[in-house]
Parts: sequence; structure tokens; C-alpha cells
Amino acid sequence: MTGPFESKDVSVAILARRARETSRVLATLPDEVRREALVKAAYALVEQKAEILAANERDCESARVQMDRGLMSTSLFARLQTSERGISEMAAKMHEVAQLPDPINRILSTTELDKGLRLEKVSCPLGVIGIVFESRPDVIPQVVSLTLRSGNAVLLKGGAEAINTNKALVAVLRNGFKSVPQIPYDAMNLLHTREDVAEMLALENEIDLIVPRGSKEFVKHVATHSRIPVLGHGEGICHVYVDAAAALKKALDVALDSKVQYPAACNAAETLLIHAEIAPLLLPELLAAFTEAGVIIFGCRNTIALATGNPNLLPACEEDWATEYSDLRISVKIVQSLDDAIAHINQYGSKHTESIVTEDEEAATRFMQQVDAAGVYHNASTRFADGHRYGLGAEIGISTSKLHARGPVGLEGLTTYKYRLFGDGHTVATFGQ
Repeated sequence: MTGPFESKDVSVAILARRARETSRVLATLPDEVRREALVKAAYALVEQKAEILAANERDCESARVQMDRGLMSTSLFARLQTSERGISEMAAKMHEVAQLPDPINRILSTTELDKGLRLEKVSCPLGVIGIVFESRPDVIPQVVSLTLRSGNAVLLKGGAEAINTNKALVAVLRNGFKSVPQIPYDAMNLLHTREDVAEMLALENEIDLIVPRGSKEFVKHVATHSRIPVLGHGEGICHVYVDAAAALKKALDVALDSKVQYPAACNAAETLLIHAEIAPLLLPELLAAFTEAGVIIFGCRNTIALATGNPNLLPACEEDWATEYSDLRISVKIVQSLDDAIAHINQYGSKHTESIVTEDEEAATRFMQQVDAAGVYHNASTRFADGHRYGLGAEIGISTSKLHARGPVGLEGLTTYKYRLFGDGHTVATFGQ
């Protein structure tokens, strides 16, 4: 299971089989060993940051050429970049995951079925995780910290635009793991090509879960071309709804933070809904703040009527309500009621994260009960939809499905459970007699 060669030198099927063998070892390692490995890897990130930054700069140089040719978006380029601060944050998250309670070998329940016959439900790792992601450099340390901490092996495939950064990160993390010899070499492996992804999707007997992080089309492609369970989300079409009973300052702060704080994130707001009663009071100031922040606004007919003369305000079309901009762009619609807002979100939302701003507790309760999403918020920015901010240490991704895991997926989402039955010669023929 160990070797000095690069993962590109062997087939994905061989890597997956080695990962399966490795996962069985990881599942038996003591908690303190998995903790120590993460701590050593986190220190390695900081100590070898120069190598990571140099590799990232090579990727960014190539990306700038692609941007100039119109082949890469500014949002994708923003996600590709890292810095000394970014690397320090990666290391800090690894330290946090290391300090979380052990997610495996926990006794979830115990039942005495009969005298001397005890049934236990115990948490255990999934086994082998395959993750395909875009350019963000912090994905690798987050994913590796979560998979190792939960006793899983992982196959990683990043975007071609970040190939140098990804190679450097894997090499540095491996250097950290070397000082903990119980950690097998194949606890993580980096894949390199699209053909590798296609091969990975066919390995249903070796891989237990696929996590795609990318466009809606890509997630759909993965789900339709593999029999392996898929966990992920296709889009982040998140809304902020400002109710008639909203406090104006809260509404302004939440709406701005949800859009402007980091517009390339999947949890950034893409549509702002405003109740007609409060729109004349809030909308002029809010649109002015958006404009000052450089946000292009696509407004409904009533929005445009209330804010004429704004150079950043353009008419919205039907397509805008279903668009994830991932940029300094937002669609704005005035609605007549809470019911209209809920109906709009349930029609156009991607079941990711939705927020209501209101001082009316009854309205907030209805919104949070009736909106179908992984995260529903009251008087809070949609940008809180993040594993780190949820106290999970990190996240492997955000799931908008309703099975297995939902929302930011941390350690618990990478575990399952098994039943252990302890008897004393018990047989079904005499059970219950």
C-alpha cells in the first residue's frame, strides 16, 4: 500500500483497490494516531508554504492568460488564488478538525433484546471517498482532514487550472504524514485527467461515495454516469427575503453581506425578495449600497419603478430568477406577501440556503417550516452556510439532497453505522421463549 511513485503511474482501478485496503487500516487506527497525523500535516502546510505559493503562482499565471482570452471567469480565478493567510487558514482548519471528537467507534444506541443478547449501533467510516472539485486550493486540506479523521481513504481530482497547487498540497501533506508511520501512503491519492474521472465513476465495488463540486451540469453528469452514491449540490441559488416587518438596518446588513462578502461562493445570495410594504423605505438605500459595492442589479418592473436613474439597474428577465451569478450581480423582485416569497423560493431556489429578515416571529417560523432547503435562516446572512462556521471544523461539500447528509457535510456525513450483536449461543428458534 505504500510506494514512492506518483499516482499517475498506475491505473485508477489499482489506486481504488489500494484505497480500499487502506480504508480498512484507517478504520482500526486509534483516535490519537489520526489526530497526530492531522496536526503534523497542518504544521507542514505552514512550514512549506513557499512551495505551495510558488505552485499557486504558476497556476495563476496560466489562468490570467485564460481570462484574457475569455476562457476563464473572474469568479473561477478568484477561487484559484491563495496567499500566506489562506495557507494559515487551511492549517487552522486542520487543527480544528483534529480537536473534534472521534466520529467513529461511537456507540449510538444499545438495546437488550433478550437476557444475555445485546444489540449495539456503532458509527464507522464509509470506506473510500472520491471527490472531484474545481480550483479552490483549500479543498484538499479540508477534504483530507475530514476523510482521515473519519477513517476514510480518499481519491482527489481537482481542476486542471490548479494542477500545480494541488500537487504541491498533496506532497506537503504527505511530508507531514511521514512522521506518523501508522498512516498508509494511500490514505490519499491525486488523480490527473478527465479520463481518470470516467474510470473512477465505474468503480462501484471499490468506491463508496462520490462528491462532485462544480457546475450544475457537471454534478448531473456525475450522477447519471455512475452507480456509486453521489453527494453534492448542483447550484447555489440562495435568496434573502426582506419581510414587511423587517428592521431596516438588519435588512441592509444581511442583504449586503449575503451578496458582497464573497460573491463567488455557492452560499452567496443571488436573488433579493422584498415585501411591497417595505420596499419604498428600504430599496433606494439598499440599491445605492449595492451600486457602491459594484453590484449589477437585475430588477423586476416594480423595482425599476422605485429606483429610476441607477446606472447599475437593468430589467430582469425570467432567466435571472434561475441564475447562479457567482459574481457581483443580483436579481431583485418585489413580492406582495410572505406566501409569494416562499412560492418564489421553492420554485427557483436550489435547496441550498435561504434567509428571511423580519421581526415577526410567526412569519419567521412559517418561512423556516415551509421553505424547502438544506439551510433556512432568520435575520442572518446566507454566507453562514459553511462547515467551518457551523463548528464542523471544515466541510467536504454542501449537500442539497435529503438522504444521508444535508447542508455542510463534516465528519458525521462521512460515517455510517453497523449493528453489533453480542449473544451467548442464542438462536432464533428459541428467541423470545
